[in-house]
Amino acid sequence: MNHLRVYWRALRLLRHESRLTISLVLAGLFIAGVQLLEPVLFGRVIDALTRQQTSLEVLATWAGLGLFNVVVSVFLAVMADRLAHRQRLTILDQVFERAISLPYSYHAQQGSGRVVRAILTGTDQLFFLWLSFLRDHLPALVGIIVLVPTALAMDWRLASLLFGLAVVYLFANFAILKRTQGRQLHVENYHQDVFGRVGDVIGNVSVVQSYARLSKESQALQELMGRLLSAQYPVLTWWGLLAVITRVSSTITMVAIVGYGSYLTSRGEITVGEIVAFTGFSGLLISRLDQISAFFVRSVTQAPTLMNFFHLLDQEDTAQDSPQARPLGEARGQVVFDRVTYRYPNRPQGVFDLSFTAEAGRTVALVGPSGSGKTTTLALLQRLFDPQQGTIRVDGQDIRDFTLTSLRHSIAAVFQDSGLFNRSIAENIRVGRPEATDEEVIEAARKAEAHEFILAKPGGYDFIIGERGMALSGGERQRIAIARAILKNAPILIFDEATSALDNHTEKKIQSALNTLRANKTTFLIAHRLSTVVDADLVLVFDQGRIVESGGFQELRAAGGLFTRLLQAGELNADGPRPTELRT
Repeated sequence: MNHLRVYWRALRLLRHESRLTISLVLAGLFIAGVQLLEPVLFGRVIDALTRQQTSLEVLATWAGLGLFNVVVSVFLAVMADRLAHRQRLTILDQVFERAISLPYSYHAQQGSGRVVRAILTGTDQLFFLWLSFLRDHLPALVGIIVLVPTALAMDWRLASLLFGLAVVYLFANFAILKRTQGRQLHVENYHQDVFGRVGDVIGNVSVVQSYARLSKESQALQELMGRLLSAQYPVLTWWGLLAVITRVSSTITMVAIVGYGSYLTSRGEITVGEIVAFTGFSGLLISRLDQISAFFVRSVTQAPTLMNFFHLLDQEDTAQDSPQARPLGEARGQVVFDRVTYRYPNRPQGVFDLSFTAEAGRTVALVGPSGSGKTTTLALLQRLFDPQQGTIRVDGQDIRDFTLTSLRHSIAAVFQDSGLFNRSIAENIRVGRPEATDEEVIEAARKAEAHEFILAKPGGYDFIIGERGMALSGGERQRIAIARAILKNAPILIFDEATSALDNHTEKKIQSALNTLRANKTTFLIAHRLSTVVDADLVLVFDQGRIVESGGFQELRAAGGLFTRLLQAGELNADGPRPTELRT
């Protein structure tokens, strides 16, 4: 995608308000025309004065156009600003929806800092691009196009000087654009690295402080910024050189017009008014070329940012509603995986040929070594991405036949990372069911053994828990997440190490609530505690993305396979959670 294509795509976003955009374009064209006429009218006034003739008619025309130009300019300035602000918020909403709909793997690969930068800087650049196009770029371009034939009609000799100035501007801009466009792309990549690093460090500030890495992280960021500046300086040097070349060229052209025009006047070939008009043309052309030059500079500096923005906007959900998708309705909860395969892009990991049935109301435990595919399996059930082969059915129907929203409304999940927002406790619990009453929120908190510690917080349920719930302990965060799942009351439950942050005493206190929640619900467990695995109706043993064993707990323990070895090695811990691990 080259710079002009990026620029054109950005402008096409204004088509949603096409009538207003066309009106603003026409207003810009009128302003450009008036600015071109002013030197001509000024020259005629000068000629009238030198000939001692009346110039009232010309002055009246000039004044009338000037007043109308003021009105049109106010309209353009105000309405273009409002249009750009509206479209900025509209596109911000679109890219935000796109970003939060993308699978977790995309965010894990890109990092939150890069995604946030792409969204915020992209929308900022679009805003300034729209505004500068309507106010400056279009009138400048039209002004140059109309100025050249007008000047030629008046005097081709002086017009050739203006034409020479334009050629120097265009050649200099083209040459420097060619030298800098690739380098600016590297600059934007360094910007992405800096923002990615900042987001990574801020998101793990507790680790940074605990391991006394303040100076190390600051030093690493400074090194990144040093590389950024090393890449940016040569680009800035070239554009600084362009400013000098164009300014010198414009000064030489202005002097040449006045000097050569004076010579032609002395020979009686042109009038003083025409010299004045050409001087005005020269100033107008210089200002327009400066605007075009600024456009080239901004197109180079903005294009990589806009490319990243459009790249994010163009990302397709790995799972999308089909045109025939229908709501799931009241699900019983039977889940069937039929020869399901999913391989991560550009990676050998995934799950392969998975086949099993989870009967409605039963509990299925997924166990196996780290990275064996347990979390990926449950991500497929939620359609965070779709399998490349095979089908997943709920109540006998392919889940791709249901709308994503209705499918996910039928599934409640509690993860090892509780996933809390920087909002009040009540708002975090209400994520499970936004329309829930205060009484229902409190009842869900009671069942999750969270009510008492919530009341002890300043403001109780209105207590703001901080980013990712950092104002709460690990056990408190997990109980809020469990309360959220209880409130949702979905027919299918997913517990991915859901009690890993709870001590044995707290886990036993809420176990009865979890058992109540699981009643008549299909439940999937990923756990490393015997206390949760031993009661499962079906245990699936994963290894390298495949189910290598399945059956009841006692059956698998006696089989002497991988499950038995996991028990013997202590992988299924009866005393408490293992350290946090990376899983697919």
